[in-house]
Amino acid sequence: MDNPQLLRIEENLKKLKLSRTGQKLESLLQEASKNDLSYTDFLDRLLEEEVALKFEKHIALNTTLAKLPYVKTLESFDFSFQPSIEAKVVRELATCMFLERAENVVFLGPPGTGKTHLSVALGLKAIHKRYRTLFTSAAALVATLNRAYVENRLEDKLRAYCAPKLLIIDEIGYVPVDVNGAHLLFQLISRRYERGSIILTSNRGIGQWGEVFGDTIIATAILDRLLHHSTVINIKGESYRLKEKQRAGLLKRSQDIKPE
Repeated sequence: MDNPQLLRIEENLKKLKLSRTGQKLESLLQEASKNDLSYTDFLDRLLEEEVALKFEKHIALNTTLAKLPYVKTLESFDFSFQPSIEAKVVRELATCMFLERAENVVFLGPPGTGKTHLSVALGLKAIHKRYRTLFTSAAALVATLNRAYVENRLEDKLRAYCAPKLLIIDEIGYVPVDVNGAHLLFQLISRRYERGSIILTSNRGIGQWGEVFGDTIIATAILDRLLHHSTVINIKGESYRLKEKQRAGLLKRSQDIKPE
């Protein structure tokens, strides 16, 4: 590009940190010339490119900050494999209106049935709608709160977990929670009550939460706040992971196994 004016424009775009425009300036100018775009149309096209880049960066940064274990979308979820899930209900949740109402979502079901996939997918929808999101396993959350309590930093840690609009707590019930951990979790859920949304997954039925927390009273108190404004989705299906092993021939279907 030998045109001094274009070189100057490129330099000024760099100074203004309009990197996408700088990279695509020549192609944008060619497109404008070819399609005989008006000045307004050209400016509109140029600004669209910059806004798109900034949005991509926003999504990438906030996906990283959310600490998602992986990236899985709602579009890649196989609802036909889990007919107990009403796809319409999940797609309504994907609008993120439940976040505006500070409501919760609870996924219950056996291991491998897609609970975490769905929670991550809804987390991604929230991030795309510019809602701050944070993912944590229940075990890591309780351990962090316990450590903060011992180090006299509990208030700061509770504030940190209350900051995101959406908090995803994965795998309640996989590891028993001691009484102190249960009380700390209750404090967090109470603080977020009607202020911020929680998506929670568990392999244990609600009636078993007394066993999970080792205290029926505290379990009831947690459930009271968690379920008051919530959508509960019970998944009654087979494990995706077992299905993949069956496809690969690494595991026989239960009906194919004959008793000896």
